[in-house]
Amino acid sequence: MTQAYSSLALAEPLKRAVADMGYENMTPIQAQAIPVVLTGKDVMGAAQTGTGKTAAFSLPLLERLLKHENSSASPARHPVRALVLLPTRELAVQVAQQIALYAKHTKLRSTVVFGGMDMKPQTLELKKGVEVLVATPGRLLDHIEAKNAVLNQVEYVVLDEADRMLDIGFLPDLQRILSYLPKSRTTLLFSATFSPEIKRLASSYLQDPVTIEVARPNETASTVEQRFFSVQDDDKRRAIRHVLATRGLKQAFVFVNSKLGCARLARSLERDGLKTAALHGDKSQDERLKALEAFKSGEVDLLVCTDVAARGLDIKDVPAVFNHDVPFNAEDYVHRIGRTGRAGASGLAVTLVASSDTRLVTDIEKLIKKKIELEPLELQEERPRGRFNDGRRAWREADEDGGGARGGRERGAYRSAPAAKRDPFFDKPYEAGATSDNTTPSWDVVTKAAPVRGSISANIKPKRKLAALFKAPAPTAEPTAQ
Repeated sequence: MTQAYSSLALAEPLKRAVADMGYENMTPIQAQAIPVVLTGKDVMGAAQTGTGKTAAFSLPLLERLLKHENSSASPARHPVRALVLLPTRELAVQVAQQIALYAKHTKLRSTVVFGGMDMKPQTLELKKGVEVLVATPGRLLDHIEAKNAVLNQVEYVVLDEADRMLDIGFLPDLQRILSYLPKSRTTLLFSATFSPEIKRLASSYLQDPVTIEVARPNETASTVEQRFFSVQDDDKRRAIRHVLATRGLKQAFVFVNSKLGCARLARSLERDGLKTAALHGDKSQDERLKALEAFKSGEVDLLVCTDVAARGLDIKDVPAVFNHDVPFNAEDYVHRIGRTGRAGASGLAVTLVASSDTRLVTDIEKLIKKKIELEPLELQEERPRGRFNDGRRAWREADEDGGGARGGRERGAYRSAPAAKRDPFFDKPYEAGATSDNTTPSWDVVTKAAPVRGSISANIKPKRKLAALFKAPAPTAEPTAQ
């Protein structure tokens, strides 16, 4: 049964902001989490990606912070009272934009800080004073050490996509940040997956949390059609083009496991005539934002990315996700395919499985508790054009229709590759050089070190005496007074 936002005990400015965004009914995670957060209790929430977790913690936080809103220009009147931590820059920017939209009819201030860009503009925003601070852990620590961010009045802290923060090694940073916060606070932890590490983190920093699970942990969205195709590594790029053509897909995410593989695949697909952009951790923040904007506007067909884009990116109406590489971490599979089928729309998730990926597929089966059936994928044979090597040290000429002869040769005929001219130097037998007679090579000549005095090591050569080039001028007598 759906519940309307109008039924919530929210202030009028927040209800008006929700209405401006076109939202009428709450998602399951919002319907269960918002009333609990409004009471000030700690929450441990599990929900599939794309189910509205941002609103589930943003709206009740803003509601409880309204008592602090004021129009004063003094930064001291606007201390940080709510802290939202996220694993990636893209997710931080997205959440900050959502919070700003929800708070646009209030006097509450918010900003975002993340790495990959100059700290000065962020410092200026922090110096003005903000009530809600959205941040990635590494950059937040930079601002804390520079004394740009003071967190001694934080009342609420949100750990969003906490499992991802642990996966990429943010646990020490999280522990340092949480040590700066008051012990008396409300802590909210949201994630699409619940691992044992997440439960240990919750037991350490949450006090009697209310656990909210709107779906079985690690369950994939029912709106996503999942297909697993058995494909050799060399045929994966062709398989992507085949599925795009047969399904009539216009846009898709393509996930790979490495930055280098991401760059290479994007370049190869671009050569195949597809408008492609790459998104990975070695890209600058400006390049990453431009790639996302181009994909959102439809200028790019395929966004080839690493798992930096697997968490939280909310791009509507993306019809498909391709796993060019099966993820090393099974939990990442849930997040990757969560980029499609969002907000109730249908989506397609295609995973290309090579013979070496069997163990990774088994891990996914255990996580989602579903039997995975590998399907064969018949691909049309691509005929080469021009002159090509057939792998048997023979060269074949292909005409415009993919086979056949040029210059009157029969179709399908092979001819040996022309022998390369050899340098005659490499065919000569070895000839002894000038040092091959009875003369000892210079590098084998052992020179005796000159005897040294005292306790100086014999390995230290004595200083050579050098002739003086100039002699000091003889002192001249001072002229006597006449």
